[in-house]
Order: sequence, then C-alpha cells, then structure tokens
Amino acid sequence: MFAAWGRVVYRRRWLVLLFSAVLLAISGVALAQGGKLSGQGSISSSESGRAITLIRDEIPPATSSGGSSLTIVFSGRDGLRVDDARFRDAMLAALQPLQADARVDSIRTPYDLTGTQAASLTSRDGTRALATVSLKDELRVAEEYYPELRALVQSDTLDIAFTGSMPINRDFDRILDADLQRAEYVSLPLALLLLLFVFGAVVAALLPLGVGVLAIVGGLGGVFLLSRVTDVSQYALNIVTLVGLGVAIDYSLFITSRFREELRRGVGTEEALSRSLATAGRAIAFSGLTVAIGLAGMLFYQGTFLASLGLAGAIVVAIAVLYGLTFLPAVLALLGPRVEALRLPLVGRGRGGFWHRVATAVMRHPVLVLVPTVTFVLLAGSPFLHLRLANADVSALPPSAESRRGYDILVSEFPGQNQASMTVVAHFRDGPPLAAAHVPDLYQASRSIAAIPGVLRVFGALDVDPSFDLSRYQALYAQPIDALPPTIQPFVKVTTGEHVVVFTAMTNLAASSDGAREVVRSIRALPDPAGGELLVTGQTAFDLDTIDFVIDRTPLALAFIVLTTYIVLFLLLGSVLLPVKAVLMNLLSISASFGALVWIFEDGHLATQLGFTPQSLDPTIPVILFCIVFGLSMDYEVFLLSRMQEEWRRTRDNQHAVAEGLERSGRLVTGAAAIMLGVFSAFALADVVIIKSIGLGMAIAVAIDATVVRALIVPAAMRLLGSLNWWAPGPLARLYRRVGLAEATTPVADPAD
Repeated sequence: MFAAWGRVVYRRRWLVLLFSAVLLAISGVALAQGGKLSGQGSISSSESGRAITLIRDEIPPATSSGGSSLTIVFSGRDGLRVDDARFRDAMLAALQPLQADARVDSIRTPYDLTGTQAASLTSRDGTRALATVSLKDELRVAEEYYPELRALVQSDTLDIAFTGSMPINRDFDRILDADLQRAEYVSLPLALLLLLFVFGAVVAALLPLGVGVLAIVGGLGGVFLLSRVTDVSQYALNIVTLVGLGVAIDYSLFITSRFREELRRGVGTEEALSRSLATAGRAIAFSGLTVAIGLAGMLFYQGTFLASLGLAGAIVVAIAVLYGLTFLPAVLALLGPRVEALRLPLVGRGRGGFWHRVATAVMRHPVLVLVPTVTFVLLAGSPFLHLRLANADVSALPPSAESRRGYDILVSEFPGQNQASMTVVAHFRDGPPLAAAHVPDLYQASRSIAAIPGVLRVFGALDVDPSFDLSRYQALYAQPIDALPPTIQPFVKVTTGEHVVVFTAMTNLAASSDGAREVVRSIRALPDPAGGELLVTGQTAFDLDTIDFVIDRTPLALAFIVLTTYIVLFLLLGSVLLPVKAVLMNLLSISASFGALVWIFEDGHLATQLGFTPQSLDPTIPVILFCIVFGLSMDYEVFLLSRMQEEWRRTRDNQHAVAEGLERSGRLVTGAAAIMLGVFSAFALADVVIIKSIGLGMAIAVAIDATVVRALIVPAAMRLLGSLNWWAPGPLARLYRRVGLAEATTPVADPAD
C-alpha cells in the first residue's frame, strides 16, 4: 500500500502539493481567527467540584464571597510609611481612575476602615498597604477588561503590584505566550543546525524543518477549531508546538534519509520514493499511531484539561504524519537527486561502522552490559519513590511576575493573609438549609469543624455570635431571613442559598501542606446532617480530589496504552516478545525521567540555575509525560526494529540483524533524538514551571532512551533472546501472515556516500 502510494505521489505530485496548500490555508485561517482557551478549573464530578457548582448555582456571584475582585499592593519607596500623608495621597490618587470606572463596585483601603480591619490592610512594618477592589461582573467577564483596569492605576511615588485570580490568570496567559515564542525562536534554528550536521546538505536539511513548521501551523489551527466545540487548556498551544515540531522533523528526517539512501543505490526517483514510503513511510505511519495511542491515554481523564491536551496532541501528530506522507514525498518527487544540493564540506559524511561496532561489542558480553545499565536507569528513577503531588498555584509563575510578587508580599507581610481556608457546603435537597430540623445538625457540624486540630475559627450562619447557643440559633432562624437583625442579615444572605449553607474554616497551615490536607480529610470524615450532605472545597480539597482522580484513572489508562501498543507492534513485527521488550524499554526511559523531575523540581536541585521555586509536582505532569514520552520513545523502537526486521527477514541471522539494523538506523535515531532533545530543551527554558518541567522531563527521557536504552540495553536484550525475538506461536504466526502489516523486503546494499 505504501509503495503504491509512493508511485501515486510521484505521478500526481502537483495535485498532492495543491492539497497541502489547501490544508495549510484552512489551518492559517483557523489560526488567524484564534479561540478562547481555558485554565485548569475544577473537576466537576469530584466533591470539591460539586461544591463549587452548588455555590455558583445557588448564591449569585454579585453577592457571594466568591465574586470577582482584585487585590492591589502599594509599597512605599525609601521607607515611606502608610501613615504618612504623602503615601495616603499617592495611593488614593492612583485609585481615583478606578473609583470613577462604572465596572468597579467598591474599593476598600486602610483609610476607609478603622481598628483591626484597617490593620489587616497594612503590612506589619507599616510600609505597604492593600486595596481590595470589588467588580460588578463575574470573573470570566471581568477577565476580558482586566488589562484596561490595570493600566488605569499608576503612581510615581509608590510601587504597585496587582494580585488575585484575575492578575494571576493574566500572567499565566502572557508568560505562556512568551514561553512559546522563545521556544520557537530557539528550537527552529537549533533544529536546522542539527539537520545540517545529520544530512550535510542544505536542501535536505530544510525539508524536515519545513514540514515541522507546517505541522505546527496545522496543529495550532486545529486547537483553535477544537476550542469552539469544547474547553481546551491554555497549555495546549505549548504541547502542540512541543510535540508537533519534534515528531514532524523526526518523521521527515527518516523519509528523506531513506530516499537519499535509495537514490545512492542507483534507482530512479520514482522507485526511490516508492521504496522510501514502503519502509520509512510505513514506519512513520505506525509510529504516529503509537504516539496517538499514548496521547489517547489522556482521554481517560475526562473532566480535566488533560483530555483536551490529548486531543490537541493527537491532532498535531496526525497532521505531521499527513504532511510526511503527502507534502514531503511530493517535494522529494520534484527534487529527485537535487535533494543533495548545496552539500557542506566535512559534514554528514560516512557511516564509519560505529553503531555496528557498538552493537557487536554489546552482544559479545550482553549480561555484563545489561545488569549495570539497567541498574543505573533504575537508580536514576529512584527519587520518584518520594514523589509528592500538589496542584500548581501562583508559585508556578516566575518570581518576577507582578501577580507572583504581589502574592508573595501579601502572604509574607500582611497579618492573616497566609491563612488557608476550607469551604464547607451543607447541601439539603428537601428544602431551606436553615429550617428548624437542620439547625441542630448544622450547629454540631460547625462546632465539630472548629474542634479539628489546625482549624483557627469557623465563619458561618451558625457562628455569627460567639455568645449564642443552639437554642438562640433555633430562635433566630425560626424567622425569615429578611426579618433577621441588620448586623446578621447581609452575612446570612451571602452564605445561604435555597438548598445550601456555606461555612468557612480558617487555618494558618499552607494550603498544599500535609496538615491542611489532614484538616480536609477530618472534615470529610464528619457525619452528614440528616437529610443532607457536607461537601468540602477550596484549594486543599481540590488538590486531594485531583490527586485521587488521577490515581483512580491511571491504571485503566496505562492498561489501554500498553495493550493497544502491544497489538500494533505485533501487527508490525509478528513477534510476541519484541512488543513486551519495547514496552519495558519505554518504562525504563520514563522512570529515569520521572526520577530526575522529582530530584530537580521537588528536591530543589538546580533551582537557582533553572530559575524556579522548588515545589511539589502537579499531578497532571506525570500523566502528560508518560502519555507523550511513551509514544515518542516508541518512535525510535519502531524505526529500529523495522530496520532489524528487514535484515532478519533477509538473512535469518539475529546477531547480524541487530548489528546491521542498529548501524543503518543508529545514526539517524541519534540525530533525530538530538533534534528532539534540542526542541524539548528549548521548552525547558520556559518561565512557567509546568512547561519547564514537561520540556525538561521529555528531554531527559529522550536522551536516555536514544543512548543508554537503544544503544546498550536493546542489543543486549535481543542478543540474549536470540531467535526468540522473532518468534510467535503457530496460531498467532498464521494470524500475522494473514492480517499482519509486514514491511516489504528491499534489496540491501551499502550505498556509496
């Protein structure tokens, strides 16, 4: 099929190029129109997600404590203090444009309050003050005009930093865009240099890079089209560029290299193209399928942004394969021998038999090679055993980001701002939550929450006055809310809905700390009120629910990826053992990468050099890395084993097949890995820790996979297995002969270089 397709492309190359141009135009239009990408959000099916939904549905945003707001930190220069008239005048003057803006509901400053309330908005050293700005619109609406509001607040006397949900989200969007641009500026020139080194010819080197750019444009356009029918994460653009550029260049590298090799054997352009697609083209189709299978593992995490990343990644991989089987061979058909044009002296010359000698040396003493290398990889992965997971927060931003600076000042210098809160929702399906039958259970729940170690105090409808006992609360809520005392009525209205009443438990524990998690678990262990349920939400609860969600679904996702990959590799190779070996090799590479991530990002090694704050890994990072790296690592396995199978079918000599297969593909695999390593390392320069860790993790995995695993462990293991590498039981062997997708045997001769 692939050989026939190569002949079709050769004879209809202009038509194929027209198809590619149309696809590029469609992608360009979609990219130009853009789309709305979303943040991480909560898992709607989790307890914390259900609680957030109930609050949103039952307590209007305009009156609830979760309405949109901004926090502005004003800092005096040269020791200027908050109680100085110059500070006051400068702060109020800076806020005046907001006061006059119709979108602003109210502004609170230390100068509007007295006593402890004013003190809470003044830093401990008296040189900084807070202004809290309440907006009339809910968060998703206010985010659209936040930049306009930020531009209104300026001062020549005070330093100003905005923080809160809106500024933090804005900085994430802005810095992610900058990270993407920086990665593209670094990775594309670096990839070109590496391609020049691999090919030694300018024209041949430009082809994979061109396909990579086309794949990125198509992938980004696909993401924006996808965003019109479903929620797509703001990280999707980075993942699409990261994966798309790597696989597109890799696939084009293998096809172009095989085409040049066939031309050197003396065959014509049409035959060279046919053979190239029958071998390398077929391999990239299977490789793309294995990458797509890995990415499809993220679809098991529906309800999180992982699912959208899986879809986005699958789109760009499909486009990379499509361009690799259409645009690239059509251009090769036009170029023919001119693909060797603009040769560079002393670059890309000769094989020299290096990889053949490596494979032969490894297979001479397979056990002596296998034991220490596997031990090394397992030791490299051992830090993963003390992995700690926590959702990424503002600390994932670089310290230089304004919202991060403001947040750090807020929690370190203002009293009470370092406290975490757990929001507890009491939900009653049968009617008003403050009905007489519910008040005793709610009273007991509030007192039980307050008694949990680590809880400082509880705010809620059953805590409006410390002197009230149960009977006083029963008498109080026996009357309608509108008849409550004026001092109590506003608070009850913003914490009570038709079926819910909200409590807030305050603690001075860090939101992602083990102590805060234990508080959430203790609240969740309390008995539900009669006829209702207690639900806990907030950052700590969201952490726990996300971790549990990921852990619960990971076994099924892993089983799907491994089993499906095994089936595809069996159809490709006809062996029952090689797919098992391939999976184990991938797991070794990934384990080393996971261990390195924990050692770097959690333990804090290289934090200064890489410019990040040590922190727990986001629970989605291991999932993203596994799903992407598993598929990408299988790239090299497919190319390597396909070439070994070609030799095995020709000679039936296992050692020769392994050595010759590694010789003929080792240099290309190393070159492809070097290009991927460059691309991924460019993303390791990102300022957002999630992208930095994904880029670095993938770079480490590819480096280990293409060197230690493919060059040492694979040939050693295949030497020990011998002819069993290619064995299958009789029924499966007959099945493979009937439905398998074996590569056509191509005459092999050493091409003159």
